[in-house]
Amino acid sequence: MLAESIDRWNRELLEKGRQEGLQEGRQEGRQEGEAQVVLRQLRLKFGPLEPETVYRVRSSDPDRLLEWGERVLTAQSLQDVFRD
Repeated sequence: MLAESIDRWNRELLEKGRQEGLQEGRQEGRQEGEAQVVLRQLRLKFGPLEPETVYRVRSSDPDRLLEWGERVLTAQSLQDVFRD
């Protein structure tokens, strides 16, 4: 009886961990996709990017990426995109 309860509990924990892992993976994938779009927009508009700019975009949160993606449309310079 105790062994069955432990097995069920372990299965539930594994399933919960699996679901959380999938959720995190989807979120990271979305963020990476958004970063790729912003980087592509920046390159098309301003040309080759410095490694620091690429790092900044890739390490930013999704809300910031969306903000920068919108700014690219009207920005005259990289500084316009990244202004805070």
